[in-house]
Amino acid sequence: MGSKPQVAREFELACIGRAAVDLYGEQIGCRIEDVSTFAKYLGGSPANTSVGASRLGIRAAMITRVGDEQNGRFVREQLAREGVDVSQVTTDPNRLTALVFLAIRGADDFPHIFYRDRCADMGLAPAHIDSTFVQSCGALLVSGTHLSQSTTRAACEKAIEAARGAGTRVILDIDYRPVLWGLARPGDGAARYVESESVSAVVAPLLRDCDLVVGTEEEIRIAGGNPDTLEALRTIRSRSKALIVLKLGPKGCIAYPEGIPDSLEGGIVAPGFPVEVFNTLGAGDAFMAGFLRGWLRGEPIERCCRYANACGAIVVSRHGCSPAMATQDELELFLSTGVTTPRLREDAELSHVHRATTRRPIAERLHVLAFDHRSHFEDLVRSHEAPPERIEAFKDLVAEAFEHVAQDRPGSGVVLDDRYGAPALARLTGRGLWIARPVELPNTIPLAFEAGANLGLALRTWPEEHIVKCLVYFSSNDAPARQAEQIASVRMLAEACVATNRELLLEILPPSGGKAGAAPVMETFYAAGIRPDWWKLPPDPDPSAWSAIARAIERHDPHCRGVLVLGMEAALEQLREGFAAAVRCPWVRGFAVGRSIFATAATEWFGGRIGDAAVIEHVAARYGEVIDAWELAEREARGTHSSHLKEKA
Repeated sequence: MGSKPQVAREFELACIGRAAVDLYGEQIGCRIEDVSTFAKYLGGSPANTSVGASRLGIRAAMITRVGDEQNGRFVREQLAREGVDVSQVTTDPNRLTALVFLAIRGADDFPHIFYRDRCADMGLAPAHIDSTFVQSCGALLVSGTHLSQSTTRAACEKAIEAARGAGTRVILDIDYRPVLWGLARPGDGAARYVESESVSAVVAPLLRDCDLVVGTEEEIRIAGGNPDTLEALRTIRSRSKALIVLKLGPKGCIAYPEGIPDSLEGGIVAPGFPVEVFNTLGAGDAFMAGFLRGWLRGEPIERCCRYANACGAIVVSRHGCSPAMATQDELELFLSTGVTTPRLREDAELSHVHRATTRRPIAERLHVLAFDHRSHFEDLVRSHEAPPERIEAFKDLVAEAFEHVAQDRPGSGVVLDDRYGAPALARLTGRGLWIARPVELPNTIPLAFEAGANLGLALRTWPEEHIVKCLVYFSSNDAPARQAEQIASVRMLAEACVATNRELLLEILPPSGGKAGAAPVMETFYAAGIRPDWWKLPPDPDPSAWSAIARAIERHDPHCRGVLVLGMEAALEQLREGFAAAVRCPWVRGFAVGRSIFATAATEWFGGRIGDAAVIEHVAARYGEVIDAWELAEREARGTHSSHLKEKA
């Protein structure tokens, strides 16, 4: 037996209720008092569920309020980045966005403190509910926390009334937190159950309007107003025809589509997965997202429960709530392979798929201006006897030229260092641009890093949007010891990127005059277990070289972001030739060109023969010409493809 598939609507799901900032302790096994650093995530049960649902392919929306401050903007931006519609996330000018401190103390000890006194999402009122919008959704999920105060409860009731009038299904996530009902001390946020007739009396009238009710044993007891779970289920059934799903933690769940049997196990029993519990926080939200992945689309209840248990198992193995939510690719992999290790966070393939399928969205095509060069500019200032400060000044001019072009060209990006480009880097950050930064010391063989061996600590200070770029000189003809040394250094970097959630762009330069192309070197790194998010490769006019590159990526990492093509200081006509071959490779996303664009201006400016305005004009014009050359190559490639299709037809 399954649920009825929902009628086509603009959105499949709208979630109403809490949206907050979670501050998760990064030190594991200690009290909140002893935590020294925190990771910042999007939080709040319905917000987490909306993210989980969106990652599973559900068209989801969020109905809530946030403060008119940085945390409020963070919540809205994170939801939008995850594909959740935020048109109904309104701003409260008088309240702050909610905040939660959390820690992982032990296997069953997860202390957390809610800062929700007059928070923005509890300012949600009936006037903020757009009934027409609710009716455009296939289902409405109501979080129990928002029933705890009269104004937010009235807002939920208005949304439910609109839903029932339009055939929008209503889902109740009981989400019982005694502290948020004033039934526990403010510091006891982890309390899960306090018997309360008043809470039960608030929940009871809403049950008749629900199509799905989901809760833990404690939550079912509070909704049913009875400390006996079976009797509480019977009370809920007497008030509602809803499908009831009882969450049992690591044991799985039991669904009750019709009458309540004589024992809990008389329902549809779905066993859990044998995984180690690292962090239970957020598991229920993931469970809900997984269940809705099937239920909203009319799949059998047994399958819905399996999705739910799998999503919950994945999240309990990780740090954080919303960032730990499974994606559709990840869920399919987990269900096909099963539990490969009880400590799921140590499942390398599952972790790779999770990381690769939760990256920030970017433009389909990238036009990247690379001016992260350091030794090149150091040579210039020495040859012209100029002070080193001139390098920073020149990079500021290049950044200004970039901005002139980027404002009219989607997909623009930069590769820029922080040694000489820190002011420009700060100016360009936070604007939705594609940005990469070098970590290698220039011209080092064997590879060495600007930060030495403390890569992870250095990367933690970077904005998360900055991509880690590393140039490595590598040849398949190198001595085995040299190859092993280079591979070990890149592996250390790759592991630091994974640990700090930074993307890695690996630039490989085979020896000049080599005929083998980049593919054999890529194969070597893949064989060593290194899977960069990006490759930055030299141009190659040979189509077979690009075919080999494509085969390497498809064989080893189909989740790779793609390839950017270098310029190698080539003249524009040579760039056109290289682009013409590269654009036919489906993995090539664009170019990352530097000295072909700025080298002439740099020589003239450091030599005192042109001024600042001329640099900006020259670099902007040259950058625009390179973009035009790339776009022309793409148009010609599409035209050739279309001609071939017509000939076959």
